[in-house]
Amino acid sequence: MKRLLAILLSLVMSFILAESQVYAIPENQNLEKQEYLVQFDVSSYKGLSEDAINTEFKNVLNSINIEEVDILKAYHLLPVYCVRLSEEQAQVLKELSIVKAVEPNYKVKASEPITQMIESEEVKPLQDTIPWGIERVQATDAHYYGYYGSGIKVAVLDTGIDGGHYDLYVRGGYSVFNDSPYYDGYGHGTHVAGIVAALENSYGVLGVAPDVSLYSVKVLGNDGYGSISGIVEGIEWAVNNNMNVINMSLGSSSYSSIFEDYCNYAYNSGLLIVAAAGNSGNSYGTGDSVEYPARYSSVMAVAATDYYDKRASFSSTGSDVEIAAPGVDIYSTYPDNNYAYMSGTSMACPHVAGAAALVWSANPNLTNIQVRQKLVNSAKYLGNRYHYGAGLVQAYNAIYY
Repeated sequence: MKRLLAILLSLVMSFILAESQVYAIPENQNLEKQEYLVQFDVSSYKGLSEDAINTEFKNVLNSINIEEVDILKAYHLLPVYCVRLSEEQAQVLKELSIVKAVEPNYKVKASEPITQMIESEEVKPLQDTIPWGIERVQATDAHYYGYYGSGIKVAVLDTGIDGGHYDLYVRGGYSVFNDSPYYDGYGHGTHVAGIVAALENSYGVLGVAPDVSLYSVKVLGNDGYGSISGIVEGIEWAVNNNMNVINMSLGSSSYSSIFEDYCNYAYNSGLLIVAAAGNSGNSYGTGDSVEYPARYSSVMAVAATDYYDKRASFSSTGSDVEIAAPGVDIYSTYPDNNYAYMSGTSMACPHVAGAAALVWSANPNLTNIQVRQKLVNSAKYLGNRYHYGAGLVQAYNAIYY
């Protein structure tokens, strides 16, 4: 009997020791680390303050030998951390019930423009040029009846916006990098911003919604690349600063549940999110190639059309395409008081963001869901929904739909 009790006691102790080593990582290993996003499940911490919860989560991270220097960023709207982890540490975290998700900090890039032409100083337009896409989405019709987007805040999450461009009025912004949100070393964000909001100032070009409050949220670097961690930081800024519309002319082929949760959070907080469907389509229009975040249900995925209202051959296709807009040879602002032609779903996306601003300005009591429904229900039917979604966005029709 004593022998049996001794065996049972030995087994119990072995089990306890095994459980106590769940978080253990050998300290003598020289393990290569990479950036991850870690999302915790807060369901067990109801009633605790944010500081108390953060302390609990940091205790978990410290228990597997994660040093303070490796905790790169703590987010606030959701219990997410950007952390440097070894593969072994990441695996241990994935196995904990308190952890909802552990994901690599995926790279994201600007939806690369297909063509580009910069105009020289000598040939800049001396009066407002109305790019063909602005008329095609009925923005000029809305302008005629006095709707210019006043009172609506649009955050452009991109490579920054040239704050000194005389055809743009940037009200504010934020950068996830160590530089200014008003510096755009890549040109992409400034071009996108002009499509949304180039001023009606008898010079340069005209945007879809020239009276919107335009904000530059720099989440992509001067090479056009960024990461999920930077974009969710930008979304946090947009939510905390009461934006109405988020424009994301960027994408990735990698799914992230954390990125999706952030888009859902912003959407459920009342923001309308518009994103480029991607430039991964083919000339046959086959396949499902819509990128993230456009692929998420809380985000409007925008495809690109040409001057003849046909799908641009590069425009991504699939069941997640929600709406279409001009995206070929689009003339808009560019850094250093220049202008450029670019093509891509990056250019289609801000046409829809601007149209949303016009609709919301005309109907300020609408919710983001209602604005989205108006845009979709009033779109001009173009054909295959996998190519065009509901069809070509029509701002004026949406205002009165």
